[in-house]
Amino acid sequence: MRVKVLYFGLLKDMAGVAQDSIDCTEGETLAAVYDRCASRAPALARCRSGVVPARNQQFARWTDAAAEGDEIAFLPPVSGGTGQYIQEILDEPEGHFFALTRKPIDAAALARRVLRGEDGAVVNFEGVVRNNTKGRATLFLDYECYEPLAIRTMAEIGREIARTHAIGRIAMVHRLGRMEIGETSVAVVVSAPHRRAAFEAALEGIDRLKRTVPIWKKEHFADGEVWVDGEWDDLLLRR
Repeated sequence: MRVKVLYFGLLKDMAGVAQDSIDCTEGETLAAVYDRCASRAPALARCRSGVVPARNQQFARWTDAAAEGDEIAFLPPVSGGTGQYIQEILDEPEGHFFALTRKPIDAAALARRVLRGEDGAVVNFEGVVRNNTKGRATLFLDYECYEPLAIRTMAEIGREIARTHAIGRIAMVHRLGRMEIGETSVAVVVSAPHRRAAFEAALEGIDRLKRTVPIWKKEHFADGEVWVDGEWDDLLLRR
């Protein structure tokens, strides 16, 4: 049987391709499929312990069996159209909003979107591109992601935060592509009747997004470029 394999971030560079077609046997595990890929590109074998698999746009276990025609994605540790957003999910009637974009993020517009009459606080977290990493001058950043899984995971995180915190609405938007120094790469905006809940929800939102959503960052310097080391949430690595 044959499966489609997708690579992202550093794995794409190691494999030399963004996607591939792999022949394997019926019932072969995702771990075995990865080993087949590593036999073609041996550099992949060195980072197996930090990789998380996905099958048909959902996080999967290494022991899951592949089937004919599957889309299998191998995701390194995370460092996130013609309209404003290339992917978006709007929860109605709750009003939670999740999106991916290649255009500048308008956090003020997101704040207006989530604010309700009964709210007394809006917390807006924006992650911005800085001009250095550990003293090394940064020229610009590039972000890429596994879009269908990224938007779905953002929505799952946001909905869980809304259930467990005394907030009104939450919006999470991540930008993709090239970003210049000072530009916003990600925004988490929360409205709530009281400020403490809004602050806590926004902090949890960005922390979980950074560990769980399959988005990768490449940093460009005057003398080279590098995929930024990240870290998966432990729960994903134990799958």
